[in-house]
Amino acid sequence: MAIYKYAAIVVDLAVPKALDYEIPQEALEIAQPGMRVQVPLRGKSYPGTILELKTATDIKRISPIQEILPAPMSVPPDLLQLGLWISHYYCSPFFKVIKQLLPPPIRHRMEEKQQLFVKSLLSRPALAQLCQTKKGAQREILNVLLQAPKGLLLTELLEKTSASRSPVNTLAKEGTLSLTPLTMDRNPLAEHDFFSTKPKLLNEEQQKAFDHISLSLSSQSFHTHLLFGVTGSGKTEVYLRAIDAAFAQGRSALFLVPEIALTSQTLERLRSRFQKQIAILHHRLSAGERRDSWHKIRSGEILIVVGPRSAIFSPLKNLGLIIVDEEHDGAYKQSDEMPCYQGRDIAVMRGKLCGATVILGSATPSLESYTNATLGKYHLNPLLQRADHALLPTVQIVDMKLEYEKAQGFTLFSEKLLQGIKKRIEEGEQTLLFLNRRGFHTSSVCQACGEAIRCPHCSITLTYHKGDNLLACHLCNYEIRPLQECPLCKAQDAFKFKGAGTEHVERALNAIFPGVRTLRLDADTTKHKGSHDKIFKQFRSGKGDILIGTQMIAKGLHFPSVTLVGILSPDMSLHIPDFRAAEHIFQLIIQVAGRAGRSELKGEVILQTTLPHHPLFLQAARLDYPAFYQEEIDVRKVFNYPPFCHLIKLILSGKDATETETYAQILRSQLIQKLPSSFEFNPVIPCGYAKIKNYYRFQCLIKAVNPRPLTDVLRIITPPSSIRLLIDVDPFSTY
Repeated sequence: MAIYKYAAIVVDLAVPKALDYEIPQEALEIAQPGMRVQVPLRGKSYPGTILELKTATDIKRISPIQEILPAPMSVPPDLLQLGLWISHYYCSPFFKVIKQLLPPPIRHRMEEKQQLFVKSLLSRPALAQLCQTKKGAQREILNVLLQAPKGLLLTELLEKTSASRSPVNTLAKEGTLSLTPLTMDRNPLAEHDFFSTKPKLLNEEQQKAFDHISLSLSSQSFHTHLLFGVTGSGKTEVYLRAIDAAFAQGRSALFLVPEIALTSQTLERLRSRFQKQIAILHHRLSAGERRDSWHKIRSGEILIVVGPRSAIFSPLKNLGLIIVDEEHDGAYKQSDEMPCYQGRDIAVMRGKLCGATVILGSATPSLESYTNATLGKYHLNPLLQRADHALLPTVQIVDMKLEYEKAQGFTLFSEKLLQGIKKRIEEGEQTLLFLNRRGFHTSSVCQACGEAIRCPHCSITLTYHKGDNLLACHLCNYEIRPLQECPLCKAQDAFKFKGAGTEHVERALNAIFPGVRTLRLDADTTKHKGSHDKIFKQFRSGKGDILIGTQMIAKGLHFPSVTLVGILSPDMSLHIPDFRAAEHIFQLIIQVAGRAGRSELKGEVILQTTLPHHPLFLQAARLDYPAFYQEEIDVRKVFNYPPFCHLIKLILSGKDATETETYAQILRSQLIQKLPSSFEFNPVIPCGYAKIKNYYRFQCLIKAVNPRPLTDVLRIITPPSSIRLLIDVDPFSTY
């Protein structure tokens, strides 16, 4: 039997490769890949992760591991295997991958929270007698304890008495009080109420889909299902039945949602069915909440985890089912830092490694997933009818060019939409308005020279926010007050605001319908923890007549009283030079339209556009995904775009534009020389946002049938220290 005396360890530093260390004699039998350790490097001690054990090393003067950290902090075997795959496929060093596998509270060894519990050691009469002999703070403390004979937390005691810790310590030393440490559970769900519900009766389509999924679960082997269900078709009930089936086999489940905003609604449905064996994981939790939830999941106490893309790395034991709801959504793709992973694809890979069943659900599947289903790689489960006898909404297209003529200028709302809103207000029903731009005005333009006010740090115009009376950059958060003098031509009071955002829509509605109750859901109104929940609960409980929002409102939300959906200016995004532009717009329209008429009340959708005869809008009006898919997939095939190839986007950024572009050209030339001719290289061009936070950005797009040779070459590329290289495999956008 081989004796492993050494370990290859990735240190939590920007060191591109694993380093060899000697395993101490006392740790030879316990050291395992995935374990967290403390190791010396450059005169300091750093945490790291064991990648593999070795019988020999080429290092002559090797340092020993200083400490093997407790097992609960280690990376489970299946997650370690997944992390290594991510590192290779997404061409990212493992020290960056470990940040995804282990949240900061775990990497930084955050301790469990403890509080002291204070209790009297004397009988109540003896305590009352002692109270008469004491003075000041001590007497006050004893008086409170007389009212709480079972004891109370030290923090509560100090709050009630306004005393310091010192008199408590004195009484404890005298033997009057006991101070007992208690571990506190920082559970974000502790105060959430839920009502128990029973499974709903499945219709024929739902039952057929569940039967196929149940068969996969029974085999306890890897299968991927695409649950292609129109909005309101009851996909969630199929998910819940599948989770129940996984539980029956003693296995756990992972439920991914695209946005934190959807977590609470999903959580409500899960808790109503499965009570308390649930945890949520997302970045808006406090460090303590994330730490405690992670350890409960790791120990096997938790059987279901709900969260956005990062929740895919939850250390669930015996994982049997992974659900990716709204699988088409761009929020599953990480694009701003490496590894630029796609949460949906990671879910499929994790299912493969764990032998789990994976369900991808959507009314508008990504072209990649639908193609995999048509090719037989995924099992296609269609749900083409709405559940509970609800009808699909009717969609009407309004030509806004005609509306502009009637209004003799720009108008936000067509007559038909205003009449529809008025009718809903009178009948006590609700309206949802979608505009994918926040703020009040999208730009401030000088009428003298025609220049818009731009961010000095980014290549973007500043958006006007009327509530704060600020011009703001949505990339770097730069803010200024509206200008009186043009910085270019020095014209006075020549600025005119242009373009409309959600804030403008809200103000306009309040002017047209005095007394109307509007709620707004966008990045400006959801900055604080719990703000999504608050707005949703207000609207669902009938405290708002109209909900105005960006794409946050298009994702799987269920509002039974919404019977009208207005879609404003959806054609804006058609002009973005991105091969996925049509797909993104179609998905948004169908998803937001699906919020209408989800109960017994009939739904209506009004789609306002200046391109009323565009095939995309006509297909969306018919809610015809297959027709859209067929037309779009034919175009992709002609131009060799995914799913017919893989794309790799290289983004180079630096503070010197010339230096950055020159290096991008050099890197492209080097890659062309080193790779087969089957790789197709696009020219180096400025990114869609050519400058962000004073960094100039250039990109090169590469097409490949198999990206592995490219990622192998990129792994050894080291750009100059002044230039950053971001490698995005399978980018969500080419813009």
